[in-house]
Amino acid sequence: MQLVWVPENLGFLMDATVAHIVLTVLAVGVGFILSFPLALAIYRDRRLSGPITAVEGVLYTIPSLALFAFLVPFTGLSLLTAEIGLVSYTLLILTRNILTGLDAVPADVREAADGMGYSPGRRLVAVELPLALPLIVAGLRIATVTTIGLVMVTALIGEGGLGQVMLRGFNLQIFEEVYAGAILTIALAVAADMLLVGVQRLFTPWSRARAR
Repeated sequence: MQLVWVPENLGFLMDATVAHIVLTVLAVGVGFILSFPLALAIYRDRRLSGPITAVEGVLYTIPSLALFAFLVPFTGLSLLTAEIGLVSYTLLILTRNILTGLDAVPADVREAADGMGYSPGRRLVAVELPLALPLIVAGLRIATVTTIGLVMVTALIGEGGLGQVMLRGFNLQIFEEVYAGAILTIALAVAADMLLVGVQRLFTPWSRARAR
């Protein structure tokens, strides 16, 4: 197979990759913004765990095509439709990992912070969140890689980034285009995961010291 399509369509591939990144960053970012207060609410009041995780669990189990089909009559074939679907799949992952990270903070560390006169808010920011960061980042890694894959499905509603590349390749029987979209999607997932690992290592230097 001669590699002709890729060199002639580098601009198209670049635009599709950027669109894929934008869709992913928006979904994970909004998902985190929504999940963080929900996790904190459960952390403060365990009675909220059942209702919140039940709703998030239902959203997570709805097949992506069914969810998009339900949304299209209300929000159309739009970026909003794609993002509502993508965000909904991040909520359960992120909420659970944020909560697990906070729960993993040793009780004696909390008591020491209280003994030093830390307010609940200051203790959360200065003590609990830094110690919970590895598990929070682990949740972000899972949500990000999962979302990069799910973005492909939004090609069916006119979005999709690299999903559009693959869909067009299938329709036109240009398999070089299909392979290019698939390879770039995998590379994007690996790069995003490595980037988040680097961020975790940067902001948790004590974990590197323990590993030595």
